[in-house]
Amino acid sequence: MNVKELLKGCQQSKSAVLATNFYNLETLQAVMRAAQATKSPVLLQLTRSSIDYMGLKNAVVMARQTIADYGVDGWIHLDHGGSVELVERCLDAGFDSVMIDASEEPFEVNVETTRRVVELAAPYGVNVEAELGYVAKLGQQQGGGFTTPEEAKLFVEQTGVDALAVSIGSAHGFYKQAPKLDIERLAQIHAATDVALVLHGSSGIPHDMVQSAISNGIVKVNLATEIKDTFMRNLKAILTTTDEIDLRKVFPKATDAVVELLVEKYKMVKNL
Repeated sequence: MNVKELLKGCQQSKSAVLATNFYNLETLQAVMRAAQATKSPVLLQLTRSSIDYMGLKNAVVMARQTIADYGVDGWIHLDHGGSVELVERCLDAGFDSVMIDASEEPFEVNVETTRRVVELAAPYGVNVEAELGYVAKLGQQQGGGFTTPEEAKLFVEQTGVDALAVSIGSAHGFYKQAPKLDIERLAQIHAATDVALVLHGSSGIPHDMVQSAISNGIVKVNLATEIKDTFMRNLKAILTTTDEIDLRKVFPKATDAVVELLVEKYKMVKNL
């Protein structure tokens, strides 16, 4: 099964796959342990900053080997690819899915850039995701710029993209006020196009709200901020209570906390 087939299957069953970012060996292992415990597939996400930190080849080899070691169904996805050049590097490195994010550009530029990536990815047979509308990134003002059903339909028709991240009220990073997803708008977008719909910025959104989004067309739920936050908060707490210098004894406790978080998140998308 490839990522395109995975997302199509989720559409048919009105379910979703949890797409998790990883940043080091510990967060990667946490994803795998939680996925194994809940018998869930894993869609491992890497951003440019994580690729720069770990190295592209190292990150891919580590991810592939860990998928094999844990015996789970797993794929590697480029999250928020900000340039065609980065997408090309990831395609050549064997990624199963790539995202080109030109959402901050004018509609026509977003269409042109996304269409180019769709054409580049075609020989590889990989899933291509894009973003339409304004989903606030870290440090940006939240709110506004929601995706419209009309633009979503036109965008998909003009680009041939496989998956589309939509703006319906979510944001990347921490929320300054309680998040509220526009489920009615999502349902309208879902009715306007049969493309696989993606929810970015799920960290901090109540589980029942995410499940409502899944019931109305979301098939891929991205999770990143809570993974980093859980690991670092627990690591800091541990370091204030110990003089231990062996990171091999300290890091696992923070990893365990991320596993607990992810088990609940996998159950959320599976509605267990």
